Amino acid sequence: MKKFRFGIDIDGTVTCPTSLLPHINKQYGLELVLDDIQEYDLTKAVKVDNEQFFNWYKTVESHIYDTSPPQTYAKDILARWHDQFELYYISARGANVYETTYNWFKREAIPYDHIELIGSHYKIEAAKKHAVHAFFEDKHDNAVDIHEALDIPVLLFDTPYNRKPIPEGVIRVKDWQEANNWIRRLFPIEVPIK
Repeated sequence: MKKFRFGIDIDGTVTCPTSLLPHINKQYGLELVLDDIQEYDLTKAVKVDNEQFFNWYKTVESHIYDTSPPQTYAKDILARWHDQFELYYISARGANVYETTYNWFKREAIPYDHIELIGSHYKIEAAKKHAVHAFFEDKHDNAVDIHEALDIPVLLFDTPYNRKPIPEGVIRVKDWQEANNWIRRLFPIEVPIK
């Protein structure tokens, strides 16, 4: 029986934080790179109003999610973890991309126990409902709020758009290998002797 359950964001955490950039660059005739994205609100870098960006995004959202590559090492580490931990993906994606999301997980062979698309960045209630023991996130305020509300470790995947100060208990990691090292320290698993 698995003792620990993890809450895991999808976009920018399991998927590469650069996934949106080719689509944005093509749409707006830009050449943005990840270092240009200093805020989570992409309209600041693109320099368009929220409504215009939202309307465009809704027309390409499913395609973007379908073509997003997983972060380096994410697949291998999540596959290893799945033998020992329950993997609950809690995403701000809406129900309209449910099928795209599930198909992506199947095609990419990324293991899961549960996938929940809540349609909001407010993930505290879903994390509480599923009684997760740790959370993985790329959005700074989500990471801090989840940690403070639930008093669980939150691993924050480092990007230029989330480099504000973090409290103790929110752990900044550069990649999935570093996340794996932290998880092995925080949640040691006893391996049965054969």
